[in-house]
Amino acid sequence: MNDAVASSDDSTARKIPISLVLGSGGARGYAHIGVIEELIAQGFDIRSIAGSSMGALVGGVYAAGKLNAYRDWVLTLARFDVFKLLDITVSGGGFIKGNRIISAMREHVGEVNIEDLPISYTAVAVDLDAHREVWFSRGSLFEAIRASIAIPTIFRPHRYRGRLLVDGGLLNPLPVSPTLRDHTQATIAVDVNAPAEPLHEEESDESPEADGSADSGGGLVPRVRRMLGVPPVPAGSVADATRDPSVIDLFARSLDTVQETITRLKLAAQPPDLLITIPRNVCMFYDFHRAESVIEWGRKRTREALDRWTPPENGARV
Repeated sequence: MNDAVASSDDSTARKIPISLVLGSGGARGYAHIGVIEELIAQGFDIRSIAGSSMGALVGGVYAAGKLNAYRDWVLTLARFDVFKLLDITVSGGGFIKGNRIISAMREHVGEVNIEDLPISYTAVAVDLDAHREVWFSRGSLFEAIRASIAIPTIFRPHRYRGRLLVDGGLLNPLPVSPTLRDHTQATIAVDVNAPAEPLHEEESDESPEADGSADSGGGLVPRVRRMLGVPPVPAGSVADATRDPSVIDLFARSLDTVQETITRLKLAAQPPDLLITIPRNVCMFYDFHRAESVIEWGRKRTREALDRWTPPENGARV
């Protein structure tokens, strides 16, 4: 679609205040950056954000007005930089403490309370003892983010006010429900656990470099293998082609399967006005060194979705 046509067709969309729902999915959540940037470029007014896990993190950074600084930072992260943020532990219910990540986020964003943000914001976590969702809409932004990103067995659970909290994606990977009472004209949701699609080789997560399986790489998988005393498997070898998946590989794929299924059920019950989908095979959930390509996926898929969408008129939700 050329610029002249886009300008004409988007004239209605430019006036629409929206609620934005950002889903969980680890490093695939970088796509949310591209989504937000494209929505803003096309004139949408984001009045409300709800997110789980990485969606809560990116949404919170945007709500605090620090998305540009965050984007510039993650674009510089190579594998080694990501490693330095991983405070590995063998106790406490997770491989990673999470303190370094939150400290780095505080340095880039600053300390802020949710109620002081200029837009409505909700982070979703899960209370393991009560077996139910917890919605953070007040209090420390980083307490909310730390709870929402606590992927079981990967990050330590977050203890907060007597509760044991973990990743919101466990029960609600794409939390549309917190936006249902918003006074906006449309809800746009971003699913980064969408079914896998055929990709160009350079876009796929199936190469040894992308999935972290190459011993010469330094991805999360080989690092955890070394920590657990598991012998390395040379990438491209016969053993590599026939080996069983590693613990982290198996966990990642199992998590993708569960979250995709739960997301389908949630969307059937509470469909947004527009759904933007990111294929789950654009990267593995731990590929946090691949920000540039994943951000571009978010931007591209948002443009495509908006081209197909007819926004609601006269303030009425579809």
